[in-house]
Amino acid sequence: MELLLFLTLYLPAYLIAYIALAFALPSWRIYRQTGINPVTFGAEDTAHNYIGLQMKVFTALLGIAIIVFAFSEIAYRYLMPITFLEFRAVFWAGFVLIHLSLLWIIIAQVQMGRSWRIGIDEANKTELKQQGLFGISRNPIFLGMLLSLLGLFLVLPNLLTAICLVGTYLLIQIQVRLEEDFLQRQHGTAYDAYKSKVRRWL
Repeated sequence: MELLLFLTLYLPAYLIAYIALAFALPSWRIYRQTGINPVTFGAEDTAHNYIGLQMKVFTALLGIAIIVFAFSEIAYRYLMPITFLEFRAVFWAGFVLIHLSLLWIIIAQVQMGRSWRIGIDEANKTELKQQGLFGISRNPIFLGMLLSLLGLFLVLPNLLTAICLVGTYLLIQIQVRLEEDFLQRQHGTAYDAYKSKVRRWL
């Protein structure tokens, strides 16, 4: 009961902190330093922008899952909890994972510096980062996002968080390939050499 009460208070606070630390504050930092809006998803009917829209939808659905859990035990039952995963060991694995993955994302964003973007920036050339976490993964921020979603699913295993995990995974797989094509065009042989040394994920 004490753990349940803790989670009803902590998870909404975590979600707000996650959005702030992983998206809002880095976006503000880049804009302040460069005058460039790092959010590149627009309103045009393109595959790139469609992915951005659906990512917002899945983020909103995760928020709904957390809010429903926090405020209504009865309503939460309609999210179809996956009861065979509701064990302390599974919960603590997820709880540790959501914090480690957020730390991983923050470190990767700091290492990207002024090159960090949300989406593909066709208008401004960015530096190809190959050091730090980018020396062991070509997509450490996306990897961190997937791990954070997996962690949230383990903390709150239900049908909605499962859909968000699978749906976001598929969107990120597409987005990664769009970004790789873009980086190939932008950096040419330097990106070829980078791809030959560093895996897409780990």
